[in-house]
Amino acid sequence: MHVPSSLLSSFVTLFVTIGPIETAIIFAGLTSGTHHKERRSLALRSVAIAGLMLLLFAVGGNLVLSLLHVSLPAFRVAGGMLLFLQALTLTFSSPGLSSINEGERRDAEKPGDIAVFPLAFPLIASPGALSAVVLLTGRAEGWSEDASIIVMIGLCLTITYIAMRAADVLVRILGQTGADVVGRISGILLAGLAVQFVFDGLRGGFPQAVGLA
Repeated sequence: MHVPSSLLSSFVTLFVTIGPIETAIIFAGLTSGTHHKERRSLALRSVAIAGLMLLLFAVGGNLVLSLLHVSLPAFRVAGGMLLFLQALTLTFSSPGLSSINEGERRDAEKPGDIAVFPLAFPLIASPGALSAVVLLTGRAEGWSEDASIIVMIGLCLTITYIAMRAADVLVRILGQTGADVVGRISGILLAGLAVQFVFDGLRGGFPQAVGLA
């Protein structure tokens, strides 16, 4: 079966920036104590909240850019640079845009609802994922491509939920080394996609910058 290249590119970009495997491994650590019995509810609610955030950015992101008088080529360059930074952190296995720092981790391990923070944001709907959604919808041509991006968001979130529910199994199978390997491969793929977004932005923005458009 032939898969359109734009659809495959959208899926890979969203899958890497959302990071189901990384999210599941962090989720396992955060819910090993006081939140263990709430895992199913936390996973479902965090994915739903993240999905709502991503959908809002998919539908309204470009409108906000126009209100701020930020051109799409300019955002492509900025978003591509942001995604490239995330690619570097994934490739070198350091905490990145889809991760949390030690202070946030300690707060999350305390009793309380962690579905919104840090699970929905910044783990699932990370700054990189939100930027990627706006970039993808910005280059979409027609409602059918917009709809396909929303479908890809739903697919990646479904995979994320499944991974979170199977977090303990993933930890046992992959371990830290396996997670690092997945992250490095994802980082290499994301780096290429990020540079392409920068190239597209420069190609579209250069005529405007020199006053030719």
